[in-house]
Amino acid sequence: MKRSYVTFSLLLIAMASMNASAQKLPKKADILAPLHLANNYFMNKWPDAGKTVITNKERPSNLWTRAVYYEGLMALYSIDKEKINYDYAVQWGEKHQWGLWGGTKVRNGDNQCAGQTYIDLYLIDKKEERIKDIKAAMDAMVASEKKDDWTWIDALQMGMPVFTRLGVVYKDTSYFRKMYEMYAYTKYNHGGNGLWDPKNNLWWRDKDFVFPAYKEPNGEGCYWSRGNGWVVAALVRVLQMLPKSDPHYKEYLDDYKKMCAALLPLQREDGFWNVSLKDPNHFGGKELTGTSLFIYGFAWGITNGILDKKSYLPASLKAWNALVKDCVHTNGMLGYVQGTGKEPKEAQPVTYDKIPDFEDFGLGCFLLAGSEVYKLK
Repeated sequence: MKRSYVTFSLLLIAMASMNASAQKLPKKADILAPLHLANNYFMNKWPDAGKTVITNKERPSNLWTRAVYYEGLMALYSIDKEKINYDYAVQWGEKHQWGLWGGTKVRNGDNQCAGQTYIDLYLIDKKEERIKDIKAAMDAMVASEKKDDWTWIDALQMGMPVFTRLGVVYKDTSYFRKMYEMYAYTKYNHGGNGLWDPKNNLWWRDKDFVFPAYKEPNGEGCYWSRGNGWVVAALVRVLQMLPKSDPHYKEYLDDYKKMCAALLPLQREDGFWNVSLKDPNHFGGKELTGTSLFIYGFAWGITNGILDKKSYLPASLKAWNALVKDCVHTNGMLGYVQGTGKEPKEAQPVTYDKIPDFEDFGLGCFLLAGSEVYKLK
């Protein structure tokens, strides 16, 4: 699956264009160039989409990190319909027989995340085998009275878009109802009074970080960049498809807007966000994943007339330009990706040259961001 048509010279042209006028929207080709370069790097490195992933242990490639990559790949395909990208996603589904890690009884949102891409591929080519297993897994969730599975906020991004997609495909609001029950439990109940902080309009990653029991060195609460980025992405991916007639649509929309308003003033001068949003001195520095997810959320809101363009477009472009200029290597590898974990101190140091434990989910976040920047006008 060797791909080399995106050259580094194209990337240099894109970077030069951005440096000339940092707040001007890049040309479409200049947005696509780094997306293709980074994606080609990964596809060349992983030609077999079904190959197991070995880090500290061996895992199947339908785990959550790879599922996030395919979310990004499908976003790229939505703006630039290259068959090779579609075929790579289909190969991934076929290698796993469209199944989930843990089978059809799995309740872990991480292991349901692959279903987002399975359903998106089903919407392109309605082959029932593509969604049979994810439907069975989510039907079991709907039928159960249990609603406290999402004990960590990352799970919102892994699971909520699956419920939304199935509700749309089958015109069945029971998926929407169950999704809200679980969202509300995470928001209002987990950790005592919920993982949502209504004072700061941000989320604690899980019960271990609820303020004031846990504080950052500067006395602020710990609001992890990528964790909050997952929630922004979850809300975007729900609002993209959820009917506006849903009784909880407004709450999702309000939470999304409150989060964006809280995140905007926390952006660094260089365009990035710190891994600890409220304590820039606690492992402060450039970081791609949280920044990418915030770009994704901001750009989507601008395009859909939800966020004020004058306020959010400069921040979005500043962040995007910073990612392309500072993170994309000549071969397409992405730097400044914080590896897996749950808080700012994980996988440190985060540097330009360090390869994280998993490269796939960082690329997925980058592709999501760029695909939304591409849609800006």
